[in-house]
Amino acid sequence: MSFTIEHESLISQIVEIELEMFRTVNSTVHSPCQDYLNTFKTMRWMHHSVLPQAVLESYLEDLRLAKGKGRNFMTEKYARMENRIPPLKESPKLDEIVSIEMDWMRDIAERYPATFEHRGEGFRTYIACELEMLSDKTLDLLHGTVKSAQKQHRNLVEERYTNLFRKTGGMSLREREEEAAKTVSDKVLGK
Repeated sequence: MSFTIEHESLISQIVEIELEMFRTVNSTVHSPCQDYLNTFKTMRWMHHSVLPQAVLESYLEDLRLAKGKGRNFMTEKYARMENRIPPLKESPKLDEIVSIEMDWMRDIAERYPATFEHRGEGFRTYIACELEMLSDKTLDLLHGTVKSAQKQHRNLVEERYTNLFRKTGGMSLREREEEAAKTVSDKVLGK
């Protein structure tokens, strides 16, 4: 995906609001990201990097409306992940997005085993709780994006990580896998 100035600007605005919300999360389980806010920003950039402008615009509006009402998506997401509050949204579209994301994660874990491990239920819970924050409009747009990518045989999880590795190390996912496999091999051989 090529990144336009407008696309990057939308992601930057989103990540700044998410960061502001994240800084105030009071979770019962400490997240390592709370100690490394630049890592949080990079990972959130990665997450949004594959989304089209319409989804980003709608999600930015969700964040702004939530902020105006005193809601904190990050606090709510972590409360949901820790099962401290009931589900905020139930939708077949939410379930379908989670299922497709899980398939994509399994796929890259199989193809790039030195780089990824399949995270199973933890990954499922994280995605589902995050999707519960979205407005119906944003969820509909995201569902359309995910279904379209699936029909085109694209893997948005793979694309996110490809964007991340290019941004942080200038390498492709394949190169990252080869480097990770060599590191594992060297450890096994005692090098």
